[in-house]
Amino acid sequence: MSEALKPPATEPAELIWHDGIPESSRFGDVYFNRDDGLSETRYVFIEPNKLRERFESVPNYGHFVVGETGFGSGLSFLATWAEWDTLTANHAHSVLHFVSFERYPLTQDALKRALSRWPELGPFTEQLVDQYPPLMKGVHRLVFNGGRVRLTLFFGELKDGLNQLPFCADAWFLDGFAPEHNPDMWTDEAIQAVRNHSRPGTTFSTFTAVGRVRRALEAAGFEITKHPGFSRKREMIAGTLAYEDSTSSPATPLPEPVAIIGAGIAGTLLARNLADRGIPVLLIDKAACAGAAASGNAQGALYAKLGIEYNAQAELAATALSFSQRYYRPWEDDFWHPTGLLQLATTANEAARQRKFCERNQYPDDFLTPVCQAQASELAGIDISVAGLWFPKSGWLEPAKACKKLSEHPLITTQFNFEVQCIERLETGWSLQSAHHFSLKVSKLVIACGHQTAEIAPVTGKLRLKPIRGQVTYLPEESVNPPATVICGSRYLNPVSQGQATTGATFDIRNDNPKVTEEGHQENLDELLRMLPDLPVTQAPAVETLQGRVAFRCTTHDYQPVAGELRTESGDKVEGAYLFTGLGSKGLVWGPLLAEYLADTLTGQPVCLPSHLARRVDTLRLYPRREL
Repeated sequence: MSEALKPPATEPAELIWHDGIPESSRFGDVYFNRDDGLSETRYVFIEPNKLRERFESVPNYGHFVVGETGFGSGLSFLATWAEWDTLTANHAHSVLHFVSFERYPLTQDALKRALSRWPELGPFTEQLVDQYPPLMKGVHRLVFNGGRVRLTLFFGELKDGLNQLPFCADAWFLDGFAPEHNPDMWTDEAIQAVRNHSRPGTTFSTFTAVGRVRRALEAAGFEITKHPGFSRKREMIAGTLAYEDSTSSPATPLPEPVAIIGAGIAGTLLARNLADRGIPVLLIDKAACAGAAASGNAQGALYAKLGIEYNAQAELAATALSFSQRYYRPWEDDFWHPTGLLQLATTANEAARQRKFCERNQYPDDFLTPVCQAQASELAGIDISVAGLWFPKSGWLEPAKACKKLSEHPLITTQFNFEVQCIERLETGWSLQSAHHFSLKVSKLVIACGHQTAEIAPVTGKLRLKPIRGQVTYLPEESVNPPATVICGSRYLNPVSQGQATTGATFDIRNDNPKVTEEGHQENLDELLRMLPDLPVTQAPAVETLQGRVAFRCTTHDYQPVAGELRTESGDKVEGAYLFTGLGSKGLVWGPLLAEYLADTLTGQPVCLPSHLARRVDTLRLYPRREL
């Protein structure tokens, strides 16, 4: 990375265009064949890997993994997706995973321009361009076709991505610029890393037949065959990782149902993710409906406060925020309202923090950008007296409505009014006992019931989870001129919905009062006016007349979320049991990405988190003296 470029930004490709063909000025090579790039892709990658035949044999509920060493223009991904879409149309729950790496990604505009040459790929191109992530280093998961196609895109050095992402490919596209132009991508170390992400029978193909590349692949255990090259190229190579024995791969079993305790935002996001993959879900909650507890507020901001230093904590938050913005898009104008969000520097300390943040970080403008006081006022549509940070793709949600919508799926069965008090291990699964002596028997179990997780988790050690009381206040529309966008500072203020705007929430660590209090309303109003001293209050409401809501958010000792296999205090996995909790006040942000990660884990598919971020959400952290 250039010294002038600060994290998490990644350097975009430097392009020269010749008759609509992009060429890398850095490597002096074209991204695809000048005559017919799509035919070249099919010839070099799809045919030698026998993808058409192999896609047809993927069973329903199965998955196939393609690895690629250079994403480039995305043409190989789109060509593969098009084949998958045609050949597996009758398998609604089979999944194509495409894992690709790119050191110098194209910008969104350049990607769109490069791919415009192939109108036959238009529907796929449009979706890729629409979901294309901000140019931030690290891992980005993109989900297409209702979950039937999942693209895991790593922006950064190939060796870093291969070291950080745990997956096993069925086929490899060894792409990228020619070895003489880009030798770092074709080192023996890179080839060995490709081998480490392969299984016996994994295939590869590549446009090059350079001797040192061929020898490195042979040394790694691949059996090589030469083929005539495409167009004017004389030769190319393909091959297969040799079988060490004759053991065949086991057949893909039918999916086991998964029970989820907790129908808040975590539980319903996970339930929907699994159901979209064809996994039957039993969604259990002690309330009479989904979204009745901490996720039951009328409004919630999609907001993450990013750290001054770009460390693993900031990376996880930024990755989750970017993913959630893409995830909620299908529900725009339903329960998702992408109005944008302003994070204001309302105190001297926060102003100093934001200055340091901007000095030490460089985020893409389509993710966040600093704005002055005048710009903030224009964006909000009200007078703002301070500068801040603008998140153009954020906004607000209706959490209770979201939980209900997410849980409406043919493969999700709900069991409401069932309070789980005891979980017992059975020989082949789990028994869930209710307060009224009813029981449910399940094979796989995810506990996603907030701070109550610690009370019922089937382990002996004490889990470090705690409730934090939060009271929100509903302001009548006629009492305040609300903003056009979400505003965050010491409190948040949302645009109007159904005649009222939500502000809050209090952060009461040692208060267990479940009832709304006038003191809580007063605190919210005082903080709101400190945050927005110029907010025009047309009819100041009397505190005793205000409505609101109290919820208890669950957080961990380190205020980081938890998602993964349940473990004992000694570190052993508890077979068939998982946790998804500790999302605190950022459940709307954390939830989509961690539901994706946990669903990956439950189904044995390539996971969307690199290893260093997966450690941050590991359940073992919840035990004292077991930091990871």
